[in-house]
Amino acid sequence: MLYSNVMSKSMRNLIRQNRHLGQRYYGLPASAISIGSDPRKDKTVHLTPFRGANVLHDPLLSKGTAFSIAERERLSIRGLVPPRCQEMEKQLLRVKRNLDALDTPIAKFIFLTSLQDRNETLFYKLLINHLDELSGIIYTPTVGEACLLSHSIYRRSRGMYFSTQDKGTMSAMVHNWPHDEVDVIVVTDGSRVLGLGDLGANGMQIPIGKLSLYVAAGGIRPRAVLPVVLDVGTNNENLLNDPLYLGMGHPRLDGEEYYSFVDEWITAIQSRWPNALIQFEDFKYPHAYDLLNKYQHKVTCFNDDIQSTSAITLAGILASLKARDRPIDSLHEERIICVGAGSAGVGVCEGIIDAMIDQGKVKSREEAYSRIWMLDQYGLLGNPYLNTSDPQAIMSGSQRMTKLDERQQCYVKSDMCDRLSLEDVVAKVKPTVILGLTGVPGVFTEKAIRTMAAHQEKPVVFPLSNPDSRAECSAEEAFKWTDGRAIFASGSPFKDVVLPNGRIGKTNQCNNSYSFPGLGLGVTVSRATRVTPTMFLETAKTIANMASPDQLQQGILFPGVHYLRDVALAVGTRVCELAYEEGVATAVLKEGEILSEVVQSSMFVPEYIPLVHSPNV
Repeated sequence: MLYSNVMSKSMRNLIRQNRHLGQRYYGLPASAISIGSDPRKDKTVHLTPFRGANVLHDPLLSKGTAFSIAERERLSIRGLVPPRCQEMEKQLLRVKRNLDALDTPIAKFIFLTSLQDRNETLFYKLLINHLDELSGIIYTPTVGEACLLSHSIYRRSRGMYFSTQDKGTMSAMVHNWPHDEVDVIVVTDGSRVLGLGDLGANGMQIPIGKLSLYVAAGGIRPRAVLPVVLDVGTNNENLLNDPLYLGMGHPRLDGEEYYSFVDEWITAIQSRWPNALIQFEDFKYPHAYDLLNKYQHKVTCFNDDIQSTSAITLAGILASLKARDRPIDSLHEERIICVGAGSAGVGVCEGIIDAMIDQGKVKSREEAYSRIWMLDQYGLLGNPYLNTSDPQAIMSGSQRMTKLDERQQCYVKSDMCDRLSLEDVVAKVKPTVILGLTGVPGVFTEKAIRTMAAHQEKPVVFPLSNPDSRAECSAEEAFKWTDGRAIFASGSPFKDVVLPNGRIGKTNQCNNSYSFPGLGLGVTVSRATRVTPTMFLETAKTIANMASPDQLQQGILFPGVHYLRDVALAVGTRVCELAYEEGVATAVLKEGEILSEVVQSSMFVPEYIPLVHSPNV
């Protein structure tokens, strides 16, 4: 309870005192145009053209046993449900009791998916009430297992699939979706699902899970979200040879054929939902960067793995500065090792570079790059023309097989040998922070972390790969190897660790579930036409300032997962404010409205509202 009170005060201070976030009064911008419906109006009554069994079988309309007698009469469902009306509280008791009786996370995932397919309002009420417990079921780490098994546990279709057999028809296909209003689309091609690799059409579970958090945490309306898979094939031989696999059974498109396919899809989406926010999810490198660079200035979009992950990682590093009693604007003094040079690794580091520039403590971007040492699967991005006196320091194996692109080249250390091992780089650099974005478990070795800890009082150890089975090290290992002194954050949740002296080693979940729901909320409420770099930087700053001094002393960097809606409200308010400041907002606000109140009142709340039959809707 004490923690709850502290967090509530922290949120109030953040929104109402610190920089007066959201306390601006807005009139009608001269250039503003009214776009879409006001989500606040969804909370009064819902008109539906459906009656009878169609109402019961629509998860967005169904209330199960909670329909009132009057609703049963006017919707022609009297006699089609048990006679006793049971309110939501009793329904929650029933589903939670059944959920708790299940033994495995994947069984609970299947149960929750079935509930979502029957009654979305009840599903989201349950999820919000138990975010700590259930976010790890509907999202990472369990969603990783669900992706691996997706073709085996398939029950009912959700979202849209655009495959190679649909080329030339996508602009017509988008009209098959039953809802005219779509606020947020999460799209994947399944090429790099979490740390699990190419899972093809099985990757659909990721957009579904992300959008469940957009609704539960970010307050986006359930009927205004759309999960999408771009099925361009798969190079996963196990899936290609599995008779139950539901995706296209051919190798992946690549090159111009691939980019043409994605371009047709973007054009189709824009033709029906030109104002929808598009989140690119789990696209492999370099497609992830190529697509972001092509579309970020044309449509409202961002890449979650590159930009949203960068925001929450930056927030973690900034908060760790405070936890180490260092000024939050001393980021340029950090020595950061990033293990992982793909889209997530490069994206995270670019966000850190942007923050260093923003703090004004470095003279150039090149100087900022000098504070980060990046490794890929071959070792350090270094100078291949330098020799080392210790051949053992070079990682075993052949020469680097892939050429570094222009983004990776920025991190090459000309004064250090190429392909140095992590242990050798740690010994030379003496890092303050180590980041893992490889998807390869065990990359953070005991020797590397112990060497780091020998030079740092509070080493910052962030194994960020998902799911937990792909983390670069476990929480227990990090605390053991640092004698309990680590500041630890991971992509998937780990339990706190009991240390030999009886103290508790606090773990943090440094996951983009803290960043993207609020970002989507702010973009949706403001009807922003673009997602700007400043939005990600301010998202990081907002989250970094949420933990109290007492929590920071314990090594707690973020609010608990239970407070994701509070985090989303704070982030969404700041993003919405930025949208107006930067001139990309198009939503009309009434004169005198307070932005934070507008954002909060726009958030979906899972409560049953009266249903009225209206055949002309």
